Amino acid sequence: MIEADGDIVGIEEVQDEKKKIIKSERKERPEVLEAKVYQLNSAFVNYPVFITISYVRENGTLRPFEIFINSKDLSKSAEYTVLSRLISEIFRRSEDPTFIIDELRSIHDPNGGAFKDGRYIASLYGEIADILETFFYEMGLVKTKPKPSQMALFAFAAPNNNNKNQPTENSLLKVCPSCNQRTLKVENGCMTCINPECNYSKCD
Repeated sequence: MIEADGDIVGIEEVQDEKKKIIKSERKERPEVLEAKVYQLNSAFVNYPVFITISYVRENGTLRPFEIFINSKDLSKSAEYTVLSRLISEIFRRSEDPTFIIDELRSIHDPNGGAFKDGRYIASLYGEIADILETFFYEMGLVKTKPKPSQMALFAFAAPNNNNKNQPTENSLLKVCPSCNQRTLKVENGCMTCINPECNYSKCD
């Protein structure tokens, strides 16, 4: 039992009231939505990932409403569905969903990260965060323009499905014993980590 303003209120009543508040904050889906579609060629998966983000106009302001993440790779369909639903719920309930960017970038792939467009990416989720940041900028939710693509340290192209035995740059890298990322390669006959935050070298 909980005492509130001199009255005794049942726990079930409080929980029911919270459910009503949460439900009232959730925005109903319009029948027709505008959307942007982004294609992500990731170093972490074998097929392109298509990210569709819809938005609504509220009082002259654009706001994200839902996201759909899809790919030809059916082995990750459940993961993409869960991610789509969770981010969509944040879009519909949060007044400022931009915090998702930092949360996604903090996730590290257990097999190691990769370099893309001159930057170190910790996981596929970090690449999705980059797309969200671009979208938020286009919607006017963030003021800082995402950095333009720079010359990549490695060109992580999408694997050629016609030759599945052809190794990619990422597959040639080994896991560094110092930072535990897949950033170890041979340079001048020496195993060297190309992670700028590590710089491990077996010859040192």
